[in-house]
Amino acid sequence: MKVVYEDNHIIIVNKCSGEIVQGDKTGDKPLSDIVKEYIKEKYNKPGNVFLGVVHRLDRPVSGLVVFAKTSKALSRLNDMFRTGDVHKTYWAITKRSEIAPEGTLTDWLTRNERQNKSYAHPKEVPGAKKAVLKYKVHSVSDNYMLLEITLLTGRHHQIRCQLAHMGCPIKGDLKYGAPRSNPDGSISLHSRRIEFVHPVSKEPICVEAEVPADRLWQLLKVKE
Repeated sequence: MKVVYEDNHIIIVNKCSGEIVQGDKTGDKPLSDIVKEYIKEKYNKPGNVFLGVVHRLDRPVSGLVVFAKTSKALSRLNDMFRTGDVHKTYWAITKRSEIAPEGTLTDWLTRNERQNKSYAHPKEVPGAKKAVLKYKVHSVSDNYMLLEITLLTGRHHQIRCQLAHMGCPIKGDLKYGAPRSNPDGSISLHSRRIEFVHPVSKEPICVEAEVPADRLWQLLKVKE
């Protein structure tokens, strides 16, 4: 974990792949507890530290996670995420494919709770939710390409599902059709940038998270 932005009301960290944002049935220590410990130690706070979980990233995904340090910021950030006033940009590495340099993907997603997996459909079916994202080919290597993705809706496994449905499963994402896993168990999806108006100060906030140290990430990043 690396703190990339902090003030009295919010803290934004760069999550490592493999970390869980909030406690789950695994019993593994969540990122929220690690951030609480950081705040408690840095500010020498007695008693319990308040920290609000505003959104999550899948465990194998890396990148930016926003937490609220006050109840005022938590309620306002919750509203902002719900109304789409927080703009998130992701980077994803996929196998190099013949696709348009940029485009918009619109699908209808259904979710299988037992499998913890979403399925994409070209048109509306019972129980489906509309999913829309924009992508742009950011850079390419001999075998892979880096896509920049802007989410216009927030659905379960949306990026993973829609890219796979397009024929571009994310590197390492076995659940959505990648041929092999990444050695560290990650998938090559990174929450790169978050932009929003600060819920209290009303100042514009725009932060970026450095990509993982993995050689392929570094190769595709320098092709900016």
